Parts: sequence; C-alpha cells; structure tokens
Amino acid sequence: MLLWDMISTAENLPDNVDELKQIIREITTQSQKEIDFLKEQVSLLQAKIFGRRTEKYDLEQFIPGQSFLPGLESDNLISVTEPETVVVEKHTRKKTGRKPLPDNLPREEIIHDIPEEEKVCACGCRLTRIGEEVSEQLHVEPAKFKVIRNIRPKYACRACEGVESEDQTVKIAPPPVQIIPKSMATVSLLVYIIASKFIESLPLYRQEKRFRRHGITLTRATMSNWLIKVADLCSPLLPLMKQEIRSGPLINADESSFQVMKEPNRKNTSKSYIWVFRGGLVDKPVVLFHYEPSRSGQVAHDFLDGYHGYVQTDGYQGYNILEDNENITLMGCLAHARRKFDEVVKANRKSGNKKKLAAETALEYIRQLYALEKEAKEWTPEERYLMRQEKAKPIMKAFGNWLRETYPQTPPKGLLGKAIKYTLNQWDRLTVYLENGILRPDNNLAENAIRPFVVGRKNWLFAGSPEGAQASALFYSLIETAKINNLNPETYLKYLLEKIIHVKEQDELLGLLPNRVSQEIIDEFMASPNRMP
Repeated sequence: MLLWDMISTAENLPDNVDELKQIIREITTQSQKEIDFLKEQVSLLQAKIFGRRTEKYDLEQFIPGQSFLPGLESDNLISVTEPETVVVEKHTRKKTGRKPLPDNLPREEIIHDIPEEEKVCACGCRLTRIGEEVSEQLHVEPAKFKVIRNIRPKYACRACEGVESEDQTVKIAPPPVQIIPKSMATVSLLVYIIASKFIESLPLYRQEKRFRRHGITLTRATMSNWLIKVADLCSPLLPLMKQEIRSGPLINADESSFQVMKEPNRKNTSKSYIWVFRGGLVDKPVVLFHYEPSRSGQVAHDFLDGYHGYVQTDGYQGYNILEDNENITLMGCLAHARRKFDEVVKANRKSGNKKKLAAETALEYIRQLYALEKEAKEWTPEERYLMRQEKAKPIMKAFGNWLRETYPQTPPKGLLGKAIKYTLNQWDRLTVYLENGILRPDNNLAENAIRPFVVGRKNWLFAGSPEGAQASALFYSLIETAKINNLNPETYLKYLLEKIIHVKEQDELLGLLPNRVSQEIIDEFMASPNRMP
C-alpha cells in the first residue's frame, strides 16, 4: 500500500510519536524526490527552448582531477588535451575571403574603358594597353515564363478539292508527347513546382501566389492534381528502388509522424507516418520514403521481408518485431544514447552536480568511441574492423561495466536513470557495429535522410489526401536519393520526366534510377537540342 493511501484518513494515523515521525520523514524524502524530478524536467525544457541545440560539451569541465575513465588504462584513451604550442619562423595560412564563382556559369563581359581622348599621353603618344583588371559579380534573373505554341501545319491535295472521296489526302504531324495529356504543363513547369515544394519546402498555396504575381492563374488544386499524375507516372520506379535498397549489406530505418486528410475511416486529426529506409550498395545508396497510416512495427517487417543483412534503427520498440527474423541483425544507435546523457547535462547545469558528472562520464566514453571513428573515416572496412577490435572494443566493455555499476545507485525515474536504462536495454544492438568495418555506430544516415521531410512538414503541415501523401513520399525518395548520389536533384528530375514518357522496357526504367545515372550523362542530355521544353 502506498504511503499516501495509509494516511489519507485520520483513522489510519498511528498514535505512536516515533511512528508519526517516521511517516513525516518518509513523506519528506518522497516529496523531495518528486520535487527534484520536476525541477530536472523544467530545467531540461528550458534548455531545449532557450539553450543551444548542439550536443557538444566542454571537455575542460569534465570531472576535475580525473585523468582517465573508470575501467580503462590511460593507454586505451584518445588524448583530449590541447596540442602543445610551437613557435615557428614561417607558416602557411589558408587564404580567406570570397570563393570564386563556379566555372560552369555563363559569363557576360562588360568592358569599362576610358574615353578615347584620354588614351593619349601628355607627350602626345597614344597609350598602349598593357593589361586589365577583372572582377566578377553574381547576377540573377527571376523566373521567366513563356508560352510554347505547338503549331502543326495541315496539308491537303488541291487537285482533290471538291471531290467527295474517302481517299482524300489530308496530312498533319502527330501531336507532341505530353507528360500530362491535354494539360498546359511542360516538364520544366512541373519540375519547377516539384522542386519548389520538395526541395525548397514551399507550399502550393504560396506557389499559387507567386504565379499570380506574374499574372498567371494556377490554382493549388491544379498543381496538386498534376503532382499526383506525375507520381503515378514515376511509380514503377519504387519497386526497383526497394530492390536496390535490399541489395546492400545495411539498411537504416526511421519514421516520423505525418498528418493526412481524407483517409478512409479515420479522422483528419489522426496521425499517419512517413517511414524512411536507406540502403543499397555503399557507393550507390538509395533512400526510400514510404507512407503508412500506422507506426506499427509490422510496416518495417513487411518492407524487410526476405532481406538478409543488418538493420539499424533507434530504440523504438516497434522494430523489436524484427528480432524474430533470423536473417536480420538489429543494430542500435549510439547517437540516441549520447543524446539522452546530453539531456542530463543540460538539465543539471550546476557545477559539481553528481548527475551531471555521471552523465559527463558517459559522454566521455562515447566521445572516445567517436574520436576513433573520425580517425578511421577514410580507412578500408578491414582496417576499421581491426582498429575497433583493438581500441574501440575495450572502451565499449569499460563503458558497459560502468553503466551496470552505476544503474543500481541511480533513481530510475530521473533523466540519468532513464538514460542508463535505455543504453543498457540497447546494449547488445549498440555493440554490433564492432563486428564489421562497413557498419556505423549510429543511425544518423536515416535521420539525415528524413530531415528534409521534417523541414517541409513545418511549412505545408499536411497532405490533402492519401494519394497526395504517396506522391510526396515518391518525390522525396527521388530527390534525396539524387542528393546522396551527388546529382543536382532539379536537373535529374528534368532528365527523368523527359525520359520516362518514352520508356517501354523494364531495363530502361532501371537506368533512370537516381543511383544508376551520373551527372555527366544528365548534363549531356540537357545540352541536346532535341529536348522537350
């Protein structure tokens, strides 16, 4: 029975003074714990609202007097001291100032010359040009709109005029292929709308206003219908992208909430979700966004059905369903564990606070691990694996021992207790990255992939229908995959839409995937005089 229940009525109070004092002491202790917990929550909230968003922390403030971490010899540590200052007579310094403008931009030369009468010396001789000074400025021209008039001359035989015959000859060129039949939209206009919404996060209602400023009436409803039709045209690419993702050794997964209107049998206020999966070959990665009304782990289970390899996620329990798949090895995210300890530091800013010092110990273990990863960033997977076995594994072992020793001494409801519990619960998955050099300690690849969607969602807030949500998922998939494969996403979309309307074979579709085409091929195609406008 809870203490508060025992003393809820006067009849439950004991008559013995010592017992009453004991009850008061217990109430005081329990109340203080609740107060400390609430203070910590308020402090964390204030830090999130008003403090810095970075998870970096000052190593100089880390546990004064402690020279190495518990459970580790100093030889196992990466040095955190500042490098010794050395005075040298000569040194090189990076050139500062403005970077040169890209060479691929067109140049327009404007010559600013002196008048002809000033090109004569005081002695009477004509001045000779000995050089020039050149400076460059960046000029921009706002979007220009023009109307493409498709004119098809018709031809008939004069000799057959007035003759009633089914064989009378009338000839006309076939109409040009349109990406959306019987619409006024060109590929360039569609890409302009797609890029504005899914790259620049500009909602359709703002685009409608922008067109209106140019005297063009183009409603958000029309643009929305166009986007859905273009997405339907490109939808055969999705199974191929899914196939590409599953061909690699590692898949990173994440999910984020998403409000979708007009879902069958659901309120408009219901939460739906965008799932993101990143995988494929290391040098040809693919990002696939997937819309689902549910956050159930069954979504990930169905998507990954038949996949063999590693799957890296955060600590969301829905992914636990993948543990039943013997072909999948689940991995955790060390960045999520670090974030929870960082919250402890932010919520306990007072110097010397025990919770803060403990959290900084955990952060230092993690910092040591990331210092090793930074050092081995350009190494081969084999070299990275050997480094992890020699250096990272002992640090990870000591970190685990420290967590298990510290947890029993920590209030479980506090931020520190929750951080330690989360890390211990994820421990088997957090250590998986040590066994293979191609793996990473965190799920940042998936989090970085989904971030543009989160930014866009803050602007356009919701999808107007399930079809619109599916279209959004497709466009984000194409754009983000183009980005991570070093393509200009806007020129890639132009290339894709101009090509896909002529595709007849499955092999041709495969060659249009953003991880299968190079920027050089796109640029060569864009320079072709036979392109659609």
